[in-house]
Amino acid sequence: MDPIEIGLWVSAFMLLLVLLGMRVAFAAGLAGLVGLIWIFWNKFDYDPARFGKAMTIAVKTAGQVPHSKVSSQALSLIPTFILIGYLAYYAGLTKALFEAAKRWVGWLPGGLAVSTIFATAGFAAVSGASVATAAVFARIAIPEMLQAGYDKRFAAGVVAAGGTLASLIPPSAILVIYAIIVEQDVGKLLLAGFIPGAFSALIYGGLIVGLALILPKIGPPVKGFTWGQRLASLPPAFPIFFVVLIIVFFIYNPFGGDAWGTPTEGGALGAFVVFLMAVYRGMRWSQLKDALLETAKLSAMIFTIIWGVLIYVRFLGFADLPHAFSDWISGLEQSPMLTLIMILLAYAVLGMFMDAIGMLLLTLPVVYPAVMALNGGEMVSAADSAFGMSGPMCAIWFGILVVKMAEFCLITPPIGLNCFVVAGVRDDLSVQDVFRGVTPFFIADAVTIGLLIAFPWIVLWLPSLA
Repeated sequence: MDPIEIGLWVSAFMLLLVLLGMRVAFAAGLAGLVGLIWIFWNKFDYDPARFGKAMTIAVKTAGQVPHSKVSSQALSLIPTFILIGYLAYYAGLTKALFEAAKRWVGWLPGGLAVSTIFATAGFAAVSGASVATAAVFARIAIPEMLQAGYDKRFAAGVVAAGGTLASLIPPSAILVIYAIIVEQDVGKLLLAGFIPGAFSALIYGGLIVGLALILPKIGPPVKGFTWGQRLASLPPAFPIFFVVLIIVFFIYNPFGGDAWGTPTEGGALGAFVVFLMAVYRGMRWSQLKDALLETAKLSAMIFTIIWGVLIYVRFLGFADLPHAFSDWISGLEQSPMLTLIMILLAYAVLGMFMDAIGMLLLTLPVVYPAVMALNGGEMVSAADSAFGMSGPMCAIWFGILVVKMAEFCLITPPIGLNCFVVAGVRDDLSVQDVFRGVTPFFIADAVTIGLLIAFPWIVLWLPSLA
C-alpha cells in the first residue's frame, strides 16, 4: 500500500478515537505508533516473520520523540508563564486589576462585563494559559456581576470569552508551541500577539456595550466612583504592568541593539518578580503550594499532549502526508485567499471536537507547508509592499490567525474547554448556560479574524520593528 494511503487511514483512525472520547494525547500517540508499525511492515512486504522487527523499529522511533523534542529550551517558557499567572492570582494582583478596571469603565453600559474583558486582557499579559485565566475570573468577576444584577449566562460567557485572550496576548503558551512546530522566532511571535490581542479585547468590549444598549437588563452599568477612587485603584494594579515590561524588555530591546535576554530568561525573571511581590503581599505557604501544584498539573497536561501528538507527527513524516497535502493545495485553481479562508473554517469545525493545543499540534505539520506554498500570491499581496511578507513574516501572520482560531475553539461546543472550566468553578452554572452565554462572542471573533486577514499590518507592525 502507498504510504500516503496509510497516512490517510491512520489519520481517520485517530479522528475516530477522538470522536469516541479518547484524550487527544493518547489517541494521537496510539495512532502514531500503529501508523509507524504499519509503515515499516509495509516496507517488509507484510512478511509475518518480520512483523516483530517492524514493531521494534516503530517503538524505538516513537520512543525517541518525546525526549528529543520536549527537551527544547523554548518549551521551558510554558511552565514559567503559567506559574506567573497563578502567583499573580494568589498575590492579589488579579483582584486589584479587576477593581481598577471596574472603577474606570464600570459606568459604561455593561460596564462590569467590559471591566472583566479588560482585566482578563491585563491578566493574560502575565499568564500564558487561557484555562487559568478563565478559572481565576470565574471566582472574581462572576460574583460581582451577579450581585450587580447581570444575567448569569451572560456573565459566564464574558469570563469564558475573556479567558481566550491569554492564547494571543503574550506570554502565550500556544504561540510558543506554534513557534517550535514551524521553527520560527519565538520572540517575534510573542511580540506579534500584543496588538491583535488588545484589538480582540476592544472588539469584545464594543460588542458588550452594544448588547447592553439593546438589552439593558443583561448588564446594567456600575456608577458612583469618584475620580479619587479611580486614581487610588491604579497603584495596586501597577505590578501587573511592571511584570509585562520586564518580559517585553527581555525579548525585545526597545532602545535598539541586541535583546537583553531570551524569552525563556524573560519568563523566568517574570516569575521570580511576581513571586517576590506575592511574598511581600503576605502569600502563605499553602497558597504557594497551590500555585505550584496548579502550575504542575496544567504543564503536565500540555506536555502530555505534546508527547503524544509528536509521535503522530513523526509518523506523518514517514507517510509523506504533509508534502502531498502541500502539493494538492498549491495545485488548486482557486485564489490563495479563498484557500486560506477555507483552512481557517476547517479549524473552526475541527475545534468543535479537539482542544486548541492538540488541534494545532496535529494539523500544523500538514497545513503549514501548504500555506507557505501559497506565499507570494494574492493571499499576501496586501502586506508585501509594506513588510515584504515572505518566509518568516508570512509565518508570523498565519500563526496569529491560527492562534486566534484556537481562541475561538476554546468556547465552541461541545469541547470548548474554557466553558467547562467556568462551569466547574461555579456550582450555580451548567455547561449549557456558559455555552449560551458565549454565543454573541462568536460574532466578535469572526469580525476580528476578518480584519486581521484584510489588514495584515495589525499583526506585522510590531514584529517588523524587532
